[in-house]
Amino acid sequence: MKERRSDAGAQDIHAQMFSRGRDGGGGREQLAVPRAEFRSYYGRAVLKTPVWEWKIAAYLFAGGLSGGSALLAAGADLTDRPTLRRVGRVGALASLIAGMYFLVADLGRPERFHHMLRVAKPSSPMSVGTWILSAYGPGAALAGAAELMPAPLRRSRPGRLLSWSARPAGLSAAAFAPGVASYTAVLLSQTAVPAWNAAHPYLPFVFTGSAAASGGGLGMLLAPVEEAGPARRLAVLGAGLEVAASRLLERRIGLAAQAYTSGTAHRLRRRAEYLTVGGALGAVVAGRRRPAAALSGLALLAGSVLQRFGVFEAGVESTRDPKYVVVPQRERLDAGRPARGDDRQRPQFPRLVAGVRTMRSAAARVLG
Repeated sequence: MKERRSDAGAQDIHAQMFSRGRDGGGGREQLAVPRAEFRSYYGRAVLKTPVWEWKIAAYLFAGGLSGGSALLAAGADLTDRPTLRRVGRVGALASLIAGMYFLVADLGRPERFHHMLRVAKPSSPMSVGTWILSAYGPGAALAGAAELMPAPLRRSRPGRLLSWSARPAGLSAAAFAPGVASYTAVLLSQTAVPAWNAAHPYLPFVFTGSAAASGGGLGMLLAPVEEAGPARRLAVLGAGLEVAASRLLERRIGLAAQAYTSGTAHRLRRRAEYLTVGGALGAVVAGRRRPAAALSGLALLAGSVLQRFGVFEAGVESTRDPKYVVVPQRERLDAGRPARGDDRQRPQFPRLVAGVRTMRSAAARVLG
């Protein structure tokens, strides 16, 4: 009798939790209780909020501006636009110094950057980014120093040598400029932060377009309109790429898009889009008028700043709500995929990684 009562009690509990009904003509069991809403994990967030401060967002902008300015300066040098070349080289150097200051200030210990140079790991975006900066920095520094060199020093032998090396140095910096502009996006997208990780197919295009728009905006702001034609074209191209990639990001990354389309991140990025589009339109319509060119350049620079801070804020916000972690995991499990979302069993760039490993093994054998 006790067993029968126990069975009856279990059936009552089952009846309370489930109700039988017809769903599309079937007789499947349906939950009678609402699905759980993922607010926290026992009162705590699933992921830790990034410890980075606003300095990292400023570093993202400064690095992009430096890359865009170096690319613009190389083009101006090859097309004989001395003032635009000077603006680009000095802007690349100044923003590089500012970016390194923000990065070191947030890291707290300057030697951490030096320690990254002890290894070269192609599968690590941080390691690759460190080496890209190390290759980019000397060229940008030499080219910028040549523009800032006092007139008496230009007539000396070291001054003439520096002036002669400015073009090769500037071209070297321009060769690494796209990597400087985009590697930070790859670095963010390889973290566990949901909004950044989900946006990995689009974030590099957003950052590269933003870098080009800011570099062009700086040229429009400080160079005469007679020489600023390449700056206007670079700004329009970069603005178009940034806005298009940003819109695709919002539409195609699923649940994580809510972090970009709500709250502070949404407000920052919408203002960034208005400023970027306005600056690009000003460059096309009235870019040959000095006041309009300056205002358009300022708008493009401000839009680039807000874009980086908006992306940064979206990532931080996505770590505070567990739904950005739990819901995608359940969706992947329901689809028969790994919950972590990393279906790849091999490195992202297998041939590159295999080649580097082969060279490392050969070097180890030669060195004994």
